[in-house]
Amino acid sequence: MDCAKAASTVEKTICANKALYELDTLMGGAYRRLVKSSLQEQSELKTAQRAWLKTRDQCAENVECLDKTYRERLQGLQRQWSKAVAYIPDDVDRQVSEDLRLGIQAASATDAEFPLERMLDSLTIKTGTTQFSDVKDNDSDRDETQFPTTTPQGVTRDEWKALTASKIEGAGEYGNSSYTLMDMDGDGRRDLVVDTYAGGTGLFSYIETFHRSADRFVRRTDVQGAESGSSLLSLNDRGANQSVDWINVRGRIYAAYRVSYYGVDKLYLLNPLKVTGTVPIVTVNYRYELSVPKVQKDEADGSSATLDDALHEALTQALSKVSKTEAKDIGDQSSPLCPIPPTGVGDGAYYSYGPGHYTFEIVGDMPVMVAGQCYIGRLMDWFGGYSLKDGLYAQLVMRKPDLEESERSYQVIGKRRMIEVTTSNGAVEGDNGG
Repeated sequence: MDCAKAASTVEKTICANKALYELDTLMGGAYRRLVKSSLQEQSELKTAQRAWLKTRDQCAENVECLDKTYRERLQGLQRQWSKAVAYIPDDVDRQVSEDLRLGIQAASATDAEFPLERMLDSLTIKTGTTQFSDVKDNDSDRDETQFPTTTPQGVTRDEWKALTASKIEGAGEYGNSSYTLMDMDGDGRRDLVVDTYAGGTGLFSYIETFHRSADRFVRRTDVQGAESGSSLLSLNDRGANQSVDWINVRGRIYAAYRVSYYGVDKLYLLNPLKVTGTVPIVTVNYRYELSVPKVQKDEADGSSATLDDALHEALTQALSKVSKTEAKDIGDQSSPLCPIPPTGVGDGAYYSYGPGHYTFEIVGDMPVMVAGQCYIGRLMDWFGGYSLKDGLYAQLVMRKPDLEESERSYQVIGKRRMIEVTTSNGAVEGDNGG
């Protein structure tokens, strides 16, 4: 908007308010970018923009109304732009996902527990990269970090010049960042991956990518404005089971983004320098053999206790009612897990163990019969978290239906084996850890 020519009430209101003027600038840039990327739909876009301007003008001098109207329009334009330029998998991508499927299938013949990990390890990029991190800010009294002020080891003079010109230090504004230089598009010049730890309840890290263009690094989306997140993916370290591996298959670099749950690993193959749309997906399904150790260890003090035969048998029988392949959450709750007493007091507590918590995954609820008494049981795990030493780390908790404070907890071990690997194309799910 040219404020020197502002004539209407709404134009004068916008020009007199810095925040509104900045929103107008962002909206204008988003609109022009969308028109440029959607050449065959320019007429419809212009018609929609004229209609929006009429709606905006109805706000007149109402700043709150204008702010809301601009933000909604900006978000809508950014969604349209992302859809218009989103990357669509091609024949090479489809072949890559099939290569992975066949490789995982072959690996399962000798290692049915970790076929995906074996395949990823064989494809992970191990050469041609340089990594460095933020350094302590000596001018700050607090434990703050900043982008390095001197050239990190392994960074060329040309790359350092482009890094400083690009003002990458802003990437670490909300947390410590680490940086990786690697050629992600095969043009002979290394691009940039920025991994920023943001913390929060989910202990989040955000992965951004920057393309090396001429004398600077340009953000993958090159979208301005707080409403438009520019990260390629996020990793939730508390309340999810997620990871990323940088792999090279058929000469293409992918961010292999894994989102895991009980019984399944989903691997999304992200083109690191494109706007994410539909992506190739490799899905690995597992079956577990679940058991309750007779000797239960207390992690807090290192002590151990041996379960008596009757209790051990009861817990083992309860596990037999749990799915061996997928989490069922709390089930349909259509019938009580334990008989409801004639009084019917607190009968809601008989249908499930109760609400869960975002830090763990509910595999399923079940009745546990111990010495003729019925308990409400729940198997929970940490989103399929699995290790060579411990297998599936899970717990079976149980309580009397009418006594929440009677909860008891027991360790459960799950040994898995792959039962199926498939490929598909679809949207990325689980990026928010939900």
